[in-house]
Amino acid sequence: MRHLLNPLDFSVEETEKLLDLAGDIEHNLPKYAHVCDGKKLATLFYEPSTRTRLSFEAAMLNLGGSVLGFASADSSSAAKGESVADTIRIISCYADICAMRHPKEGAPLVASQFSSIPVINAGDGGHQHPTQTLTDLLTIRSLTGRLDHLTVGLCGDLKFGRTVHSLIEALVRYAGIRFVLISPQELRIPDYIRADVLDRHGVEYREVDSLDEAMPELDILYMTRVQKERFFNEEDYIRLKDSYILDNKKMQLAKKDMYVLHPLPRVNEISVEVDKDPRAAYFRQAQYGVYVRMALIMTLLEVEKPC
Repeated sequence: MRHLLNPLDFSVEETEKLLDLAGDIEHNLPKYAHVCDGKKLATLFYEPSTRTRLSFEAAMLNLGGSVLGFASADSSSAAKGESVADTIRIISCYADICAMRHPKEGAPLVASQFSSIPVINAGDGGHQHPTQTLTDLLTIRSLTGRLDHLTVGLCGDLKFGRTVHSLIEALVRYAGIRFVLISPQELRIPDYIRADVLDRHGVEYREVDSLDEAMPELDILYMTRVQKERFFNEEDYIRLKDSYILDNKKMQLAKKDMYVLHPLPRVNEISVEVDKDPRAAYFRQAQYGVYVRMALIMTLLEVEKPC
């Protein structure tokens, strides 16, 4: 039995195999309609989610399986004080695989230690979000044809953004990756990401506070929202929430083949006028997330690829 807790749990070769499977699913969706007949996915979401939870549910339903679970801690026995360890022991009696989102870092890891079914980390605090990372990798590869020799701009909340942290860890394994880290001083990447990931792998990067300055050199611009739920006081959030707003004027500074990604939800960091730009790929990115999660469910359940 295997879990997915961290984007590095899969080797580069295993990641490529999973992305290949997701690509085949995208182009041959009907042939996968019954590969998980009789299988059940439990979605244990201790904090709010729209895209991640529903994309997991859509993925399992597309495979012919069924879904059970809860969408908030208040609607689970966690409200009565039940531990993650006890919850997963019970869920293991009801389902074949589990996707867990939790506000506390490491909660899915704890669950995996007590589970008798595969556990997928669907986001734990400000720590990791591996299925979003797989989605990002599939999106980038599908749009550009590669995952190497790219200049990737990461913009916005780089301190609390778990999607950013996971994507950096995944991309440093590919040759020729260069990062431009765009954020206000208060929201720069944590020291451990800078030292343990970027510096340790000898990856080229620079930290800037101007989005306009960075735009012309980027192959990918990964926008993030400033996350109100990660701030200890509202004053800091209000002061920083409008640090970067991508609009058509800024898009004119970018390459013709530069793509904009965003893990969503957006607030106001991407103007709706940008949605019409063919380089705006964030809604396509959300669709790729369903294909990736279908491939992941099949992989962890060891379901054979249909002929």
